[in-house]
Amino acid sequence: MGDGKIIVGLDAMGGDFAPIEPVLGGYAFAKENPDIEVVLIGRQEEISAVLPSELPNLRIHHASEVVAMDDPPALSVRKKKDSSISVGAELLKRGEISAFVSAGNTGAVVAATTLKVRLLPGIERPGLAVVFPTVKGTPVVIIDVGANIDTKPVHLLQYALMSTVYCKLMWEGVENPRVGLLNIGEEETKGTGVYKEAAGLLKSANLNFVGNVEGKDIFKGLADIVVMDGFVGNVVLKVSEGAADAVITMLKKEIYGSSWWTKLGAMLFLLPAYKNLKKKIDYSEYGGALLLGVNGVCVIGHGRSNARAIKNAVNVAVNEIKRNVNEKILEKLKEVNP
Repeated sequence: MGDGKIIVGLDAMGGDFAPIEPVLGGYAFAKENPDIEVVLIGRQEEISAVLPSELPNLRIHHASEVVAMDDPPALSVRKKKDSSISVGAELLKRGEISAFVSAGNTGAVVAATTLKVRLLPGIERPGLAVVFPTVKGTPVVIIDVGANIDTKPVHLLQYALMSTVYCKLMWEGVENPRVGLLNIGEEETKGTGVYKEAAGLLKSANLNFVGNVEGKDIFKGLADIVVMDGFVGNVVLKVSEGAADAVITMLKKEIYGSSWWTKLGAMLFLLPAYKNLKKKIDYSEYGGALLLGVNGVCVIGHGRSNARAIKNAVNVAVNEIKRNVNEKILEKLKEVNP
């Protein structure tokens, strides 16, 4: 990769619908981006069986084992050394790929990249960052959504530092992202000892800390970044996805269960708005979550990812390679702690 060529490794065996959806998603991306190479990592025969056709910028790297979604993360990395996840992390470590994308076992991906690729100097734990829309029209970054459930105050501070850099690179005009700490109340006295100490660290750091943010305020756009531990973050992520699906389903029932006049009106006036709303809250549009803190670019997709979500996850990885997000994070860390 000394010539600057971007090569993305894609876990073809990861996710609920593997290898079909990852392979089709990787194929679609490679077909639309001939200047970027996609490496499908996994069982060669299974991948070849669902690959539509050959492409000059698409190849297969065989890995004989598969980490199941319910496999113990750390154990699977140690026991299944030739799994698509372990091989992908190893290729990233050796610099044979520029980024690794997987919709497989999140814990295993985090463990493999942490053990093999290592963390950025000064970072103790990686954090998964997802982007959600808000009612203000501006996005919000939520971190961590599942990489680390045993969180210390310093980890929450590091999440905030990394996300601040991420936000500034993602959106023009956001020079000083507002950082909020998810808590059960806005008051400084609320929360556990970990969160109280984290609030103190965030307040004293060189950050635009706006204080505690309640769950109901995440999507109001009161902060550009909302920091939380991985256990709470994963619950927030899943509840948000479930609520979005429920709203869309209830709206469809109200429309299609009504009179034909209502249906006609909906078709004429509400359908465009409905489609726009669905697009904004559809996880497949965002592709995947960036694992901030590892010494390489790693994107983790939703376990239910379809081909579209996989294609968008690969796109997320490519964008982060071009933005040099890790170099900017290291600069921010030096600024806070020379």
